Amino acid sequence: MKKALTISTSVLVTAGMLMPMSATQAAPANQAAPGHGRYTPTEPTWGTCESPRLQAAGAECGMLEVPLNYARPGGRKIQIAVSRVLHSDPDYKGIIVGNPGGPGGSGLGMARLGAAIPNGVGAKYDWYGFDPRGVGSSTPSLSCDPEYPGAGYDRPNYVPTKPWIMRWWRKTTSQYSRDCARSDARGLLRHMRTTDVAADLDSLRQAVGAKKLNYYGFSYGTYLGQVYATKYPHRVGRFVWDGVLNAKNAFYQANLDQNVQFDKNLDIYFKYLAKHDSAFALGTDWRAIKRGYYRQLRKLDRTPAAGGKLGPDELGDVMLSAGYYVYDWVGLGEAYAKLVNTGDGADLLAMYAEPGDDNGFAVYNAVQCTDAPWPGWKRTRADAWRIHRKHPFLTWGNTWFNAPCLNWPAPSGRAVKVSGAKIKTPILMIGETNDAATVFTGALATRRAFGSSYLIEGVNGTTHSGSLSGVECTDNTIAAYLDTGKLPKRKPGNNRSDQKCDPVPAPEPETALARSFGPASNDRMPADLRQLLTNAQSTGR
Repeated sequence: MKKALTISTSVLVTAGMLMPMSATQAAPANQAAPGHGRYTPTEPTWGTCESPRLQAAGAECGMLEVPLNYARPGGRKIQIAVSRVLHSDPDYKGIIVGNPGGPGGSGLGMARLGAAIPNGVGAKYDWYGFDPRGVGSSTPSLSCDPEYPGAGYDRPNYVPTKPWIMRWWRKTTSQYSRDCARSDARGLLRHMRTTDVAADLDSLRQAVGAKKLNYYGFSYGTYLGQVYATKYPHRVGRFVWDGVLNAKNAFYQANLDQNVQFDKNLDIYFKYLAKHDSAFALGTDWRAIKRGYYRQLRKLDRTPAAGGKLGPDELGDVMLSAGYYVYDWVGLGEAYAKLVNTGDGADLLAMYAEPGDDNGFAVYNAVQCTDAPWPGWKRTRADAWRIHRKHPFLTWGNTWFNAPCLNWPAPSGRAVKVSGAKIKTPILMIGETNDAATVFTGALATRRAFGSSYLIEGVNGTTHSGSLSGVECTDNTIAAYLDTGKLPKRKPGNNRSDQKCDPVPAPEPETALARSFGPASNDRMPADLRQLLTNAQSTGR
């Protein structure tokens, strides 16, 4: 899971020394975060939020104190930044916690999600958001190199066609791992697994006095939900998972799956551009548009556009959004057409995420590199070349994005074997057929693992984690489930969805106004909240 590096400013706190260790060396299973019966969390002291949008929503914010290591509950503590918007409907349903994905995404804004639930159902819950350990306003906040060269403008092509390019990326990504070993917050690195975050979730549940946890997770947040449900099955209330990750593939294989599906989704986007030639003037032959894209990459490799800042890597990073979501297909198409037809790449460069603080990228690696064993360079390189030959759009960029895991300075643990065997309450899952970030086969596999789950399929859609975008078939089912706790009867069979809905619709360029990234006009979420989700989900490609 990958994109360019941008996230909020870090808060660094000095931690203990951590010696570098190969990420491929698995830690004993008993080092994973266990239950925390010996730790009793206290409720945060609630006060005014710093965010004006949270203030406008009537939110309160505070810090939840939890153990750095749940195996040593009396030891060092860290603070988890938490937000909440309390219920306003007397038909109170309980607390519900949201996670936007990542890993590494800030989630304080998720306290505002209730307003997007149809029919006023969201007002029946206390909505909680949080910055997971190491993220954003939580302390300590992890940062390794805010000026990481792999996220800047002055970098070589992702595709290592020359030995010096391969050497540059190997050296640069390895140096990032070494920088993390020297981070002021390095003491976090052995305690950043999803099991640790799940334990923090349960500490929040305890701290506010809730018997059950209700939960709405997007993207990586679905995996966090699966781990929580496996570790704390008797605490599971109403769970919604949108953009479902296959836990068996976390995370190396999941990234290989992305390399294939993102390439396919770009073909779908090229077909969209060809269909709307009157709007984009790129021609009616989608294969010719595709060939033209790869010519542009070669051209930009020789002579970057937009003042020397738009090279092949930057163009690929911008075009990646077309594989994630349909929301800005018009604006992106107009900017790309301008580059092709006039040589002006300024609009595309404006869409490129300016390199900034690396907090999201640091946490992404800290979680992904330690949740499960990571293969060595020999296999990584072979897989990258093998997939690149047929699916070149994302493969090498994604490979380098995840390459810090090759020598991450904390041991990897054994993957959690998720299971819904002890869960009797229904779980609602949502995914689109051609979701590239969390491929739909993962939703089907998770449906098999959780026998009480019910899967909505956005048929033939390409949008990742697009619930509450105004598709009534999907959104009304979510609202009814959160209101009653009930879902329609599950369909027989393992390799199928239970309910078929329309996908998030692609915009019609002939009637849409050119605009910067934004949700569809019928999106139930405010534009800034949708942007929070997409930022979090592309923290990890």
